[in-house]
Amino acid sequence: MLGIDFKSLLAPLLYVVTVFGGLYVFSTLYKRYYANQIIEPYFPRHKERDIYVSLLQLSDPPAPEQLLKAALVRRAMTDVQRILRIREDKPVIQALLQKGSLGDDVLTSITAAEKELEAEIQEVATEANAYVEGWAQIIFQTATEMLHNEKMRSYVENLPLHRGEKELRYTVKNPPKTLPSSPAITSPTVASPTVPAVPPPTPATAKTSNGLAPPTPATPITPGSGIESAVSSDAEGPTSPSTPRTPKSAKKNKKRK
Repeated sequence: MLGIDFKSLLAPLLYVVTVFGGLYVFSTLYKRYYANQIIEPYFPRHKERDIYVSLLQLSDPPAPEQLLKAALVRRAMTDVQRILRIREDKPVIQALLQKGSLGDDVLTSITAAEKELEAEIQEVATEANAYVEGWAQIIFQTATEMLHNEKMRSYVENLPLHRGEKELRYTVKNPPKTLPSSPAITSPTVASPTVPAVPPPTPATAKTSNGLAPPTPATPITPGSGIESAVSSDAEGPTSPSTPRTPKSAKKNKKRK
């Protein structure tokens, strides 16, 4: 016989039995707790279904058929709203459950709502075929169109209210305060000195006060020649530059000879 030490195996066996036994007890208690717990319904009470059932139960006098059909269509409209909401909410709930942000009770609630909605759709289809054969195929399509029309009408009716809310939200509530304008600083007025008016230059045809005519523009005054060389002392006209003027002493000497 092989020498097996059972005492050395006793500790691991006790550890395995303790772990698995604890998990089994915990799962059993957890299932019992959720089985006894009341699941909160995902949707509120179906008022349109209750109204339709109450109209069916009227016997003295019975409800007219047109009223019953209208109540059935209204019931189908509520079912369409719930179908659309489940389609939008279920992927989000599953993603949050995978991240651990929600508990299992939310998933249980929406699963129960799906089963209840399936039974509700079958019941509405049966009631629709009871009034008109084949109406069950188009009653939910009609309910969807009526639902969209009601949403559009409510939006158009509340358009002025939405516009006022947008204006209040996006307009400036507290306009920036304007700083007080500083008083204008006026510089002292300083009297500017009066400058004597310069008389305009006299034209070439005008005569000076001493009766001498200024030189014509045709004979410009060269620098260094002086005004005396251009104008004679005995009020004669200007000499031509080609015939230079001889001094008076030379003339006197010629006469003596």
